[in-house]
Parts: sequence; structure tokens; C-alpha cells
Amino acid sequence: MRKERESTVPSQRTPRRTRPGPAPAVRAAGPPPPGPAAHPGVRARARYWVDRTVVRGVTALVAWLALACLGLVAPASALLVWTDSKAPDTLQGKAATVWRTVGQTLRLGGEVGPPLRIALTVFLALVSLLYVSFLVGIVTTALTDRLAELERGQTTVVERGHTLVLGWSEQAPTVVAELLAAHAQRGRGAVVVLADRDKTEMERELRDALPSRARVRLLCRRGRPADPAALARVTPAAAGAVVVLPPDAPGADVEVIRSLLALRAAVGAGCPVPVVAAVRDGAHLPAARLAAGPGATVLDVDDLAARLLVQCVLEPGLAPVLEDLLDFAGAELHTLRPPGLPGRRYGELAAACPDSCPIGIVRADGTPHLNPPPETPLAPGDGLLVLAEDHRATVLPAAHEPHAAGRPTRSPAPAAARRVLVLGWNRRAERVAEGLAAGGVTAVRDGDAGRPAEPEAYDQVLVLAGPDGDGHPDPDARTLVTLLHLRAREGETGRAMPTAAELTDARNRPLAPAGPRTDLVVTGRLAALLMAQVSQNPHLAAAFDTLFAPTGGGVRLRPATDFVPPGTEAPFAAVATAAARHGAAALGYRPRDARRPRLNPPRTETRHWHEGDVLIVVTPA
Repeated sequence: MRKERESTVPSQRTPRRTRPGPAPAVRAAGPPPPGPAAHPGVRARARYWVDRTVVRGVTALVAWLALACLGLVAPASALLVWTDSKAPDTLQGKAATVWRTVGQTLRLGGEVGPPLRIALTVFLALVSLLYVSFLVGIVTTALTDRLAELERGQTTVVERGHTLVLGWSEQAPTVVAELLAAHAQRGRGAVVVLADRDKTEMERELRDALPSRARVRLLCRRGRPADPAALARVTPAAAGAVVVLPPDAPGADVEVIRSLLALRAAVGAGCPVPVVAAVRDGAHLPAARLAAGPGATVLDVDDLAARLLVQCVLEPGLAPVLEDLLDFAGAELHTLRPPGLPGRRYGELAAACPDSCPIGIVRADGTPHLNPPPETPLAPGDGLLVLAEDHRATVLPAAHEPHAAGRPTRSPAPAAARRVLVLGWNRRAERVAEGLAAGGVTAVRDGDAGRPAEPEAYDQVLVLAGPDGDGHPDPDARTLVTLLHLRAREGETGRAMPTAAELTDARNRPLAPAGPRTDLVVTGRLAALLMAQVSQNPHLAAAFDTLFAPTGGGVRLRPATDFVPPGTEAPFAAVATAAARHGAAALGYRPRDARRPRLNPPRTETRHWHEGDVLIVVTPA
């Protein structure tokens, strides 16, 4: 035990001298002895040999390929001949047959005879093989380069009457989808997208927007819209309309102005193509309009978003109506100019439209007059502004006798003064506050948008999106968090608060915790829908500008029982006639048990009208 303890514990004493003996063997310093890893296997050696052969060039590859083919074909051919009962009996004959088989397999002719003849046939076969190989290589290279060019989106578009979209933003899928739907209604056409983005990626994002079974083409090309050379590849001069989108990046408005200047350089100063562009900051609006030239439409996205938000606060429940009014699914605005319009009065024409809802007149100079007095005559060049399924809506040559409707039980009451709590702040907030004040609404700002204090003390809550840029890549994040706290507050108080919440990206709408009385106003989507509508009919720009005015005339929601007694069974035409007596043009209705509106219903559609049903009307300015 003692020896064991001494052997395990190091001793601090000086070791005793021992008798000298043979010195122990000391391993010299150096690399370790070769192990299994130092001896590569057959597979590794073969791969290394192939790598060295490839490095030597084409000559080595061809030589080894020839030897490998001969090493496989010659033995197989010999075996084939020697096992053939019809093969020659002599060795010389069998060798000749083997040579023919090898020659036919390797396309070397396989001729036999004097050595010179064999050499000449082999030479000619090699020349033929070389020619075919070069030809295949040239064709393959050309096709590969062409396919690569197509993948990069560098080819030229040869179209006429197409709609050209310049730039890419989060609104691009919405704009392209609506334009494709508009072309599908006409049964033909193409939508071309030019953006500094991967072509395959654009097509992947836009694939779902392509209508099925429609003769409509979607073409994506890569290039900077501000580059005249890239712009020339999409033939803007032959386009039916051009839409310029502001990119999702700093300096977006400057890029829009550069694209408009490039478009003018490519098409010419007197560009006959309708152009619709948008800027995010109203300070750049004058410069953009100068760059676009006369006749173009340049939208101020911030101003449009502010006006839409004010509309939705003044008219709770209006957001889905505006979206249905702006998209190409179902009914949309059209300007009708059938023969015989001049001289007829607006009231007579309103009753002569069996499959549309007239809402005003568009003068020859493009000025809209929404819901004018019934005795207003139409002058030459004027058009009838209607909500219809398409531009082929009917206008009867003679006035149609409308259905009679009961007098309303009460007149529409004026809106009471309201106080709105504004949560959040961005660069559009000042315009929103001014619009609410013009509409008789007092806006109160809460500095803590994340945890609002007693929102139920107000008549309505408005949640604004976060500021764009400045370290805020997702402006909708704060809106989603604020809606969470509002829903929690509703659970605590048991009261559903009327809320209008701004979202900039439609992809965030399914994520928003919306309550039963919450309107989600996706301003980015509404702006995209408006751009698509105006691109197909530039005269609608002034009409929508009037419709979205925060005060005066515009789209309004009124109780249906203001125009027809509760419980009355009447067709929609009768209710529309009753609304016209009060100076309002009916566009449709929203049943009391539904959130989505029904625009431009059949005039003969009959239903019972109850308390809670809402009539969608356009009131005069």
C-alpha cells in the first residue's frame, strides 16, 4: 500500500542516483507514422487521376475517351462475332467482321481492305464526326445563351396595346392582378412588368394573379425603369397605358421622376400613351407632374391615404365598399357615351339604365358632376358616369318608368359631433386631423399608441400606421400591437369600440386582430387599385378625386329605412328611386347581417328592407 501511495503522489525529494545503464530509446521529433488516412483508396486515386486529366485540356480528354470506347467496344464486338454461328471460319475473316462492328458502332465506316483505304475511311468518318460535334455544340451554345437571356429577362417585348408597369413595390402584385383582370374582361391583351428584380422571382410572386382560361399574357423583364436602353426593350410607345410605381426604398420619389424622364426620352415629349404615376411625398408632386408631362396623372399617395382614412372615420363600414368600388371584380365605374345622349336630361337617363347605377355626368373636358339635379341636360361630348359590370352597359333610348316607392318615414338626420381618439402618428397624420376637423370631428391624439388609456371614452378610435423608414421597416407592426391592446380592452369592458385601423400592406390584413366593429383600411392596396382603374380610364381620376373628398359629396352609407319604411318588400329600383328624391344616387346596399356590400344589384331584385340595412349612395357636393 505504501508503494502504491508513493507511486501516485509525486515526490518532492531529489531522486537518488542510479547505476548508469543503457539509455532508453527516444523517438525523434517528426511527423507521425503513416496511418490508414495516409493511404487513399482506389476511389480517391481514380478521382485524383480524373482531375489531373481534365486539367491537361481537351486533347487528353479526347484521347482517353477514344481509348475507353475502344476498350469497351472492341471486346464486346469480338465476343459478338465469335458467338455468331454465321461468322467467317477463318481468323482473318472474323477480325474483319470485328473491325466492321467496331467501325459501325463508333461511326468510323468499318471498311476493310488495304491500309490506305482503311485510313481514308477513318479520316472521313472523323471529319464527319467533328463537323457534327461542332454543329451540335454551336446550336447547344446558342440555345443555352438564348435561354439564359430569357431567364435574365433581357429580351425585347413586341406587343401593342399592352399595359406597362414600371418599378416594383409591395403594391405591384395588386396592380398587376387588377390590370390582368381588366384585360381579361376585354378577352385579350398583355401586362408587361419592367423592374430591377430577378425575372423568375417576379413571375413567382405574380403567378397567382394570372387569370385562368383567359387570353391574357404576363411578361416580366429585368432592368431599371430609369434606363432608356432597358425601357426600349418593353416598347413603351406601343403600350396602351403606363403605370409607374414608387419603389419600397429611400428616394422612391426621385426614382419615379427619373423613370418619367426616361419614359419621355423613349417615347417623346408629346407622349400619346396614358401615364399614371404615384409619389409618396407630396413635396415631390410638382416635379413629378413636370416630368410626366401634360395629360399624365400623378397621384399623391400620402394625400390619397389621408383622405381615405378620413372617409372611413366619417362613415364607419366604408372600407370594404371602397375596395369593391375600386377593384375590377364585379362592378366598377365606366363612362358611357352611346348615341343620342346630347339633349337628354340626367334624371331621364338615370331611369333608362336597366343594368347599371348612374352616379353623374362627365363633361367633354373630363370634369365630373356627381349626382347633378335631374333636369341637368347633357351637352355634345358629355358622358354618363355609371357603376356597371363592364363598358357595355345598356342605356335605353327612352326613359323607363321606375317602380314607385313609398315616401321615406323620416329624413336623414345630421351626424352628431364626435370625438375620435388617434393612436399613432406618421407623416399623413396632420392631413388626417385637418380632414376630420373639416368633417366636424374632433381628433384627440394619444401619445401612447401601444397602451391607450380609456379608449371607450371616445366615440371612435383611429389607429395610424407607424412611420415609414427611419428604422421602421414594417409600418404595420405598431398597428397590429395596438389592435391587440384594443381587443383586450374590449374584453375587459364588454364594449365593442368602433375602430378604423390603417394598414399599408394587404399581407398583414389576415394577421390583424380585428373586432366586430373594426374597419381595416389597407391604404396601400386602395392606392394600387386606384392606379389600375385610372390607367384603364384616365377620365376617372377626376371622378375619384371628387368621390373621395372628405367633405361635400362622395360615397356615403345611409340607413335604408330613411328611404323606405321598415319591413317593406320592394325591388332595388324602387329604393333607388326613393333615394333619388332625396338627391342621392344609390350604388347598392349592405344587409344588416353582412359585412360585405352588394354593389350594382339587379334593378328588379326584390327583398324585405329592415332596420340595420344600409344603402350605399353618392351624395352631391
